[in-house]
Amino acid sequence: MKIVVLDGYGLNPGDLSWEEMRALGELTVYDRTAPAELLERSAGAEVLITNKTVITAEDMAALPALKYIGVLATGYNIVDIQAAKARGIIVTNIPAYSTASVAQMVFAHILNITQRVGHYAYANRHGRWANNPDFCYWDTDLVELDGKKLGIIGLGNTGQATARIAAAFGMQVCAYTSKPQSQLPGGIRKMELDELFRECDVVSLHCPLTPDTKELVNADRLALMKPTAILINTGRGPLVNEKDLADALNKGVIAAAGLDVLSSEPPQYTNPLLTAKNCFITPHIAWATKEARVRLMRIAVGNLKGFIKGEIVNNVAE
Repeated sequence: MKIVVLDGYGLNPGDLSWEEMRALGELTVYDRTAPAELLERSAGAEVLITNKTVITAEDMAALPALKYIGVLATGYNIVDIQAAKARGIIVTNIPAYSTASVAQMVFAHILNITQRVGHYAYANRHGRWANNPDFCYWDTDLVELDGKKLGIIGLGNTGQATARIAAAFGMQVCAYTSKPQSQLPGGIRKMELDELFRECDVVSLHCPLTPDTKELVNADRLALMKPTAILINTGRGPLVNEKDLADALNKGVIAAAGLDVLSSEPPQYTNPLLTAKNCFITPHIAWATKEARVRLMRIAVGNLKGFIKGEIVNNVAE
């Protein structure tokens, strides 16, 4: 069986092993694959493994041997699922592999914004504290989380993990979710969406990207927020209207934003959030702890083993 990994570098830049997957067939791994290279590299392959390389209906039509597509991520919008179904091609994804890591990144952003550890460490390396007349100094607001309200939009695995960390900090946790209040974990209060934006000190996005949630965060919703409020997005970039958020930050409508995802990745230099006031951006790495990537690799191999045995798991093209 011919297996082609189209863009393996994101998962494995060299610190993991492909050997378990190699044991399942004739494996070729590419770090990255441009659209123009896809058909040549995939010729004769029964299995394609992709992270962000798009596989279209036209690609599938040109690859008659293709039987299985394994997506190295939870989201699978890079594959034309309807075309795969029509051709009987199995498509699998990797659910819930990075829950703890993403929740950890949520609080890395929250703590960075409220405590500004990096700012002070940088200043002190350049002599700020050594030249200070007092035993301490601060030039940013320092915010205690205890008693503050965290609003979580989307209460799936990652939203619930984030809620547990928030509770440990003494935060009041609110959620916008389709679940009824009776099914929510203890200590979480259900809110309507605009109420959550209006009342919460921190709003964290954990919902999937759908036509209904695209640009969920826009000028109208940002205007509802407290001027001291913080927005966190470790979910999907297009949940946020980026121009509206940049405007809100620059005008002081909200205090800060911590983002791990943008609408286009890598971003264009012209993306207004790259230069917006109090906007802290990490390069889509919430998922990328080594522990999470080891789980991802293990699940990807397990998905493929299941396909080979005829015991399909995590099939998104049913």
